[in-house]
Amino acid sequence: MEVDQLRYFLRVAERGNFTRAAEELMISQPALSRSIQKLEDELGQPVFERKTRSLALTEAGKLLQSRAQQILSLIEDTKAEISDDGQSGQIRVGAIPTIAPYFLPGLLRQFSTEFPKATIIVQEDTTDKLLHRCTQGEIDLAILALPVPARYLEVEELFQEELLLVLPLEHPLLNKPQIRLNDIKSYPFVLLDEAHCLSDNIVSFCHHRSFHPVAVERTSQLTMVQELVSLSHGISMIPQMARDIDETGRRVYRSLSGIKPTRKIAVVWNPYRFQSRLQQAFKARLHAYSQNRK
Repeated sequence: MEVDQLRYFLRVAERGNFTRAAEELMISQPALSRSIQKLEDELGQPVFERKTRSLALTEAGKLLQSRAQQILSLIEDTKAEISDDGQSGQIRVGAIPTIAPYFLPGLLRQFSTEFPKATIIVQEDTTDKLLHRCTQGEIDLAILALPVPARYLEVEELFQEELLLVLPLEHPLLNKPQIRLNDIKSYPFVLLDEAHCLSDNIVSFCHHRSFHPVAVERTSQLTMVQELVSLSHGISMIPQMARDIDETGRRVYRSLSGIKPTRKIAVVWNPYRFQSRLQQAFKARLHAYSQNRK
């Protein structure tokens, strides 16, 4: 049983499809099929139940999946520990789309200056997918918005930021010296898709104050939310970090009076995986960078 066989098997199990797995592994589908067949021949039984349009793990496959994950994690951790010099190596950082482009660039510039031999790989995805990758050891840490259902993962809060009301330039609310939550109840909202936790933050804040925001449009990009607001499609709430880099002048940001909507940003990692000195240095710089935002 070879390491590559286990790696190939895990990718097929995760994707449930030979074609997609082969594309991601950058090998031909026949070569991938032969590798899995050889693995099954060695085990003496199938690890996949082949269906018309999908694959399902057999009982043997489920056991192999658990063991293969442990074996590959142990190999990767051993290699990382042996080569750990505290200066070079790779750090795989995950972040949700409402954090990655606004928070990470400044942090990565600072870290790259201090650790020029290090390689940072950024993966941007939704919270659920990043938590899964962190659990499986596919990324070293993830920067997310709380709350997160992080079983078997370590979670540390970094900072809290305000969610600012964003309005089109000619909106009537701009005539008010103070804007309260009651003032925006009658206006339609532009929100991110339900897969994005920022929408949950906004809706939850409003619900706790007996107000249900009506979303007339939903989109997958925060920049599109901002542009749709500029075009008077509705109003919205935007994280402070996104407002900080918005120099277009096509919309206006206001802080709500009274209790303000906020979100908490945290870093998540797998405490059962080896933490290199370089990873520890990155987390230390991440905490320092976060403190400087307050």
